[in-house]
Amino acid sequence: MVEIIPVLSKKNKKEFVEFQYALYEDVPQFVPPFKADVYMQLNKEKHPWYEHSESDQWIAKRDGKVVGRIAALENKRFNDFHKTKQASFYLFESINDQDVANALFDTAIAWAKARGLNRLVGPKGYGPLDGYGIQVEGQEFRQMMNMLNYNFAYYQNLVENYGFSKEVDFVSSFVRPQEFEMPEKVKKAVQIVAKRGKLRIKSFKNKREIVKWKTRVKEAYNNAFVENWEYYPLTDRELDYVLNNALMIVIPTMVQLILNGQDELVGFVLPFPDISRAMQKNKGKLGPIEILRLLREIKITDWVCYNGIAILPEYQGMGGNALLFDTLLAATKKHPSFVNGELSQVAETAVQMRKDLLNLGVKPYKNHRVYQIEIK
Repeated sequence: MVEIIPVLSKKNKKEFVEFQYALYEDVPQFVPPFKADVYMQLNKEKHPWYEHSESDQWIAKRDGKVVGRIAALENKRFNDFHKTKQASFYLFESINDQDVANALFDTAIAWAKARGLNRLVGPKGYGPLDGYGIQVEGQEFRQMMNMLNYNFAYYQNLVENYGFSKEVDFVSSFVRPQEFEMPEKVKKAVQIVAKRGKLRIKSFKNKREIVKWKTRVKEAYNNAFVENWEYYPLTDRELDYVLNNALMIVIPTMVQLILNGQDELVGFVLPFPDISRAMQKNKGKLGPIEILRLLREIKITDWVCYNGIAILPEYQGMGGNALLFDTLLAATKKHPSFVNGELSQVAETAVQMRKDLLNLGVKPYKNHRVYQIEIK
């Protein structure tokens, strides 16, 4: 028999957090998140997401042993913006047992129904740095830090057997940036943009310079993704939370901003060095030794993650996307140690971005699927 227990006590929170580490203990592709970050997601007093929305979490036990977990969320700002009554689930983990998964999903749906919500979508978390979806392709490759989720292949069956259907796919692509050459078509588009003089690139030497642009980056972030499936207007505290976390590992000389003729920020490229290897060695810990290991990995990793890439919709058809990708690769070539790259989680609903990526010849190699089910 499966017992569902709400995560309220300190003991239950620890069980909720620790279950994932035990489940994937021997999986070489899994990258353990920082435990402090997971605890933060459960902290209703400190995480900025809880200022406008609600979430609860549960663990599933059988014979006194934790066998699964789930979180249910109501993002009120998302629902207000999109005029929907949607709940989401996140932090879902389960042993390969349909009864356990069913009990967890039943609990999340009952929670949503009690709030008058009519759909359950997920996995979808507490902010834009939380990875979307169940991984349905590419489990043989290492997880890209925690900007993506990682799960066993059987998760797809657990979700679909319950009755969930596809909502949207997020595809990640592989590229060797030092070997990559821009197609002539893209080069010509960049030249046209340069001649028009309506867009230009702003580069940085250090983090202090980036911080001076922080307010403008926050404004651009909230505007650039407005047509994306997952979009909702982030609060100022949420944007601070996102950017402060990003600035911890970003390489300043690779950060590129795109400005228009009035020096308004209309796009940006925020590549991150991949610190997955160090995170695996740290096993969720973040003490002095672990921080030194992360700082060292930033200097020696040969992988780069292109996750923070955006341009305002009105500039995408003006050669903006071409300039964006040209800038992205030019910034990477300044750092020849990066021989492997991942363009993480581009939604299939971002039609122009996906089309441009395919034209550039990048290779899709991971797929994360967000699921949905109607609540009756």
